Amino acid sequence: MDIIVNGALGRMGRTLTEMIDAEDGLRVAARVDQNAAPGDGCFGSLFDCDAPADALIDFSNHAATAAVMDYCAARSLPAVIATTGQTEAELALIRGAAETIPVFLSANMSIGVALLAELAKKAASVFPEADIEIIERHHNRKLDVPSGTALLLARRIREARPEAEFVVGRHENGRRAKHEIGIHSLRYGGEVGTHEIIIAAGSETITLKHEAEDRALFARGAIAAARFLPGRAPGLYDMRHLIAQEGN
Repeated sequence: MDIIVNGALGRMGRTLTEMIDAEDGLRVAARVDQNAAPGDGCFGSLFDCDAPADALIDFSNHAATAAVMDYCAARSLPAVIATTGQTEAELALIRGAAETIPVFLSANMSIGVALLAELAKKAASVFPEADIEIIERHHNRKLDVPSGTALLLARRIREARPEAEFVVGRHENGRRAKHEIGIHSLRYGGEVGTHEIIIAAGSETITLKHEAEDRALFARGAIAAARFLPGRAPGLYDMRHLIAQEGN
């Protein structure tokens, strides 16, 4: 399987290319990065790249969404979007491209986080009156607040609580409303990524937690997503689809 890596010079892009190179049956078809310089062995633009490929994995930045979707749609190339922080307009572009090509979109490429989201949804449905708080921790260079993963978890919980409202941080005095889900973001040092969900039902409290100990897990998840896409019908896929396949 031949994979184009967009954002190849970034931390995750480098990790991803190393993992692809080390895995039998996989090959980096091309490396692309907007910051490429002569001698980097990278294309500076996707539209300069015509290498044959079976899929593209994007680990660049959400600002590249339009270019990535235009490129993949023009080439009928399955796309794995591993960036976070997309605006509503950018998400609309992704949904539009998914009408003609298979697109895998996940705020977190960890299979463990996908499982955590399902457990959180189940707990929220079993304890409909419980207080729920989400705490996410990341390194001090992370740009988006809250993390895409925290929002993924909150949205999955909202599937069990349609009336839920997200409150990011707390800036005023006052009691929390019962329909609120609090989201709190911590940024420090080299923290890879920890997400914790507290479900307090009064007489008992459930804590669900996922700790990422190595960024390589996100690259492994992106590769699994890329393997999943070829041959799929156009549409928008996520980790739930991958988990369902693994369970069969």
